[in-house]
Amino acid sequence: MKKFNIRKVLDGLTAVSSATPTQPLGVRENDLIHETLQSEHFQLCKTVRHGFPFQPSAMALDPVQKLLAIGTQSGALRIFGRPGVECHCQHESGAAVIQLQFLINEGALVSALADDSVHLWNLRQKRPAVLHSLKFNRERITFCHLPFQSKWLYVGTERGNIHIVNVETFTLSGYTIMWNKAIELSSKAHPGPVVHISDNPMDEGKLIIGFESGIVVLWDLKCKKADYRYTYDEAIHSVSWHHEGKQFICSHSDGSLTIWNIKNPTRPQQTITPHGKQPKDGKKPEPCKPILKVEYKTTRLGEPFIILSGGLSYDTVGRRACLTVMHGKSTAVLEMDYPIVDFLTLCETPYANDFQEPYAVVVLLEKDLVVIDLAQNGYPIFENPYPLTLHESPVTCCEYCADCPVDLIPALYSVGLRQKRQGYSKKEWPISGGNWGQGTQSYPEIVITGHADGSLKFWDASAIMLQVLYKLKTAKVFERSRSKDDKPSTEIVDEDPFAIQQLAWCPESRVLCVAGVSAHILIYRFSRQEVITEVIQLLEVRMQCELNDLDSPEVGGDQTQVTHTSSSSPSPQATAPQTRPSTSSNNSDHTRDNVPCLKVRSSSLKQSPGYQVELVVQLVWVSGEPPQQISSLAINSAYGLVVFGNSTGVGVVDYLQKTVLLNLSTTELYTTNDPYQRQPRSPRKSRQPSGGLCDINEGTATSDDRCKSPTSVLSSNHQQFYNGAGKVLLSVCPTRANVPLDHRDNSFSRSRSSSVTSIDREGREGITALCFCETMARRAEGGGPQSAMWVGTSLGTVLTITLSLPPAGEQRLLQPIIASPSGALVRMKGGILRMAFLDAAGVFQCPPYEQWYEPNAAEEERTRRRRGGGLVSPCGGGGGGGGGGGSGGEVERDSQFAVLCSEKQAKVLSLPSQTCVSKHNITETSFLLRADVVVLNSGACVTCFCANGHIMTLSLPYLRPLLDVNYLPLTDMRIARTFCFSNLGQALYLSSPTEIQRLTYSQEVCENLQEMLGELFTPVETPEAPNRGFFKGLFGGGAQSLDREELFGETGAGKAPRSMAQHIPGPGGIEGMKGAASGIVGDLARTRMALDERGQKLSEVEEKTAAMMASADSFSKHAHEMMLKCKDKKWYQF
Repeated sequence: MKKFNIRKVLDGLTAVSSATPTQPLGVRENDLIHETLQSEHFQLCKTVRHGFPFQPSAMALDPVQKLLAIGTQSGALRIFGRPGVECHCQHESGAAVIQLQFLINEGALVSALADDSVHLWNLRQKRPAVLHSLKFNRERITFCHLPFQSKWLYVGTERGNIHIVNVETFTLSGYTIMWNKAIELSSKAHPGPVVHISDNPMDEGKLIIGFESGIVVLWDLKCKKADYRYTYDEAIHSVSWHHEGKQFICSHSDGSLTIWNIKNPTRPQQTITPHGKQPKDGKKPEPCKPILKVEYKTTRLGEPFIILSGGLSYDTVGRRACLTVMHGKSTAVLEMDYPIVDFLTLCETPYANDFQEPYAVVVLLEKDLVVIDLAQNGYPIFENPYPLTLHESPVTCCEYCADCPVDLIPALYSVGLRQKRQGYSKKEWPISGGNWGQGTQSYPEIVITGHADGSLKFWDASAIMLQVLYKLKTAKVFERSRSKDDKPSTEIVDEDPFAIQQLAWCPESRVLCVAGVSAHILIYRFSRQEVITEVIQLLEVRMQCELNDLDSPEVGGDQTQVTHTSSSSPSPQATAPQTRPSTSSNNSDHTRDNVPCLKVRSSSLKQSPGYQVELVVQLVWVSGEPPQQISSLAINSAYGLVVFGNSTGVGVVDYLQKTVLLNLSTTELYTTNDPYQRQPRSPRKSRQPSGGLCDINEGTATSDDRCKSPTSVLSSNHQQFYNGAGKVLLSVCPTRANVPLDHRDNSFSRSRSSSVTSIDREGREGITALCFCETMARRAEGGGPQSAMWVGTSLGTVLTITLSLPPAGEQRLLQPIIASPSGALVRMKGGILRMAFLDAAGVFQCPPYEQWYEPNAAEEERTRRRRGGGLVSPCGGGGGGGGGGGSGGEVERDSQFAVLCSEKQAKVLSLPSQTCVSKHNITETSFLLRADVVVLNSGACVTCFCANGHIMTLSLPYLRPLLDVNYLPLTDMRIARTFCFSNLGQALYLSSPTEIQRLTYSQEVCENLQEMLGELFTPVETPEAPNRGFFKGLFGGGAQSLDREELFGETGAGKAPRSMAQHIPGPGGIEGMKGAASGIVGDLARTRMALDERGQKLSEVEEKTAAMMASADSFSKHAHEMMLKCKDKKWYQF
């Protein structure tokens, strides 16, 4: 007969209740806790984006403002100034950026996109916005040119025509240069698209036009005709002027450079093939790869610089991309790590008609930004201050800690200084424009990124900046295979066996736990001293699967094997490692049993100051089946324990005693009288997830990608839990009743979506959440809280394990910890994502932790620290003791709230009564990807990120909805894998493989954001134009100006056809007003400063005018005296 359970009935009734309960459940009105957080405390907005622009396609530089702009293939813009000043913008169309042009020292930027639109960006506001747009309807844009201090933009097209745009009004001029008039009879065929436009440095009225086919035309703007036509039989990629305007240089598709005299169009003055082999018989050198770009820069005292990209010989197969610098007779070939997208030369002057004096080259690569110092021998690179190395190895996981201990960032920075490379240029970073924001943020923030090569990077993320602090390489712990053939057959991933999958970090004690893709766990401690570890401590854990009805069970022995010998590993790299199908058919079970996936190094390991490995835990192969990857991880420094779970079960390791404390399958965590206990059963292969995440997953996972034949069962129903020394800690004799799962159980398993941690989609119940706590789930004999560990499963069950800890100090290292599974506590819809605790007043309770101490200090110091306790309880009191917590202060200690959040709903329980205080069904049609309990404005709340893109917050303890914004639909598993909430209203995720997007859900941060953002545009005087000199002015040898307004304006050129292009006004004006409206104090201060500067300049002008008048009077006086003196003299007297 089926047992009747009143708890399931109550849960069924609450499940169909309203998503926003009007009155908390199980709490009397006079017992209601006042919730400090209200909906007005929340607002969602993006803050900043860090990292390298993903898939860059164009670059521009403002030499006066010293700003750098990079455009991408997705229509994004990143503008960089001095370190800490950067901005991200996005074109609405999302079309690729093909070219960028600054209005130099004007605070504006022109962008040309692949959808044939041109946009004007206003950079005089903290968040740049589009002022005007122009969409060409008939022709494709191929090249743009905006002369210095001009408002007329030349736009070249695929048809070979050139149109002219007024950038102030974004209207098209009636003046057009047609391709057939430009070439006339010089070519019988179409010259191809326009690949270059530039005006003569010495004559603004002469425009040089380069066509792809190899024709170059010198066009007279006033006479509207071609002066000269230069023809070459190789396609042109770029053109560059000599500053005197008498010569120009072209780069060609055969790897050659041609230098032309503008008055000799018949043949080039000089032809150079920089990387071609010169034949002895004087014939033409062998063709090379195309030279994609060339720049011709002159110096006042030395030889000119010719800088080019590409042009390598075809026999250099596999050679990396190069930048070639030709200076006089020397030629330097600088190899780059990635293909070159574009490069720009930094010069001392923005004027094209003066000696350029180049001092650096900015090289934009596909995955990096390099600046080369041209002034030093060997051309060293500048040390890049921007956080552009985020993607050095693909990011696989993230951790975000806001309001961390204040001494943590200086500690990480000090050990990270030793890792800095040498050999950089001694000069300061040349891109130094903009100003930092004026807002101050009082709390430190740290971001940790885990990477595919097994490395971790710690970043200082305080005050909306990002700076790398320290890098940790976990792969050093393992042996590396020298070649692919040398790989051991025990590896479960084809590439990147060291990739980081999970992080657990205690900032206060600085203990770090890392889980990798090869089912390995590393425990690190922070030390300021260098040590040499002779033997790396290793534990091997045998975690077995459930009984499968389809396969005959194989009786196993002990579930845990502990070894202190070193084991080892191989190497390569990848992004999203996939588990290999079982290969037990090709190998006997004996060859792959009780062996780990990686081999720990057998030689000694020199560990620099910073994080140093203390213990390695590895899951081993079981009867030919690979271990399942770690899906959840938690660490507690006060207890000295690490707990990990996967689709098989849960394991607990005491990293102080270096022993395995507990190793149980999920089924064994249930006690005999649990209403939610499950019978071992074969997985349902045909089950499909309901969330739809499989459509987005990288590939379709089949049942072969999982553990196929679980063979782990004990020889009898008698269960024994061992510590590492083989001593029995707990013995349980369960008599499992054949209680089938009820319909509610099955409906839960069907509705549960596949979780992000790749818990298998079969019937097995995996571990999805773990939490250490001081809890009153079941009253202890003393009446106070008891140390425990809560376990959440993929089927929505929350189970508890009580911990009995020995006293702190020496006894902690000698006596074993007793861990007792206490059975299931509650069942929820969907897999459990997060568990947290509040005290009786509704204040968030953090788990107890140990204060950091130097692990490599003298023995007396460590003993003194241990005896002193150094433990901090959830209520903030110090003190040691095995149970964990110290004195509770004024807060009532006999009650507590447990906050549980699953993929579908949130629930708050009152402890120890276990009554449901409140319940909220978050989503019915989707599922949560990330949930957390965070502290904000001295209150706590639940934050959720849903797969349908919604970001939500719920109050605590009554789960009232406070924020619900449709922010970002899940389009990539990378977002789900890296989304993090943190305290004080901060969150982040990886928006692309190379960029981190930070956002805030705090109203206070949103209001202060405008003050915190840096300014891109700063008032800078434009350098004086070069002096023409007496003789050039006398004989007309200087630069010739052009009245473009008269030539291109409506009166001189008429109007362009309306169908040619469509003008679209942008929202920049409104955004500018919003930006100007905020930060009044800062704006007033800047206005006052500007007025002071203006007054100072006016007074200087007055002083100069007075001095000139005095000089003129003096000159007049001397001239009059000279006239009187010479008045009466005859001519022969002079």
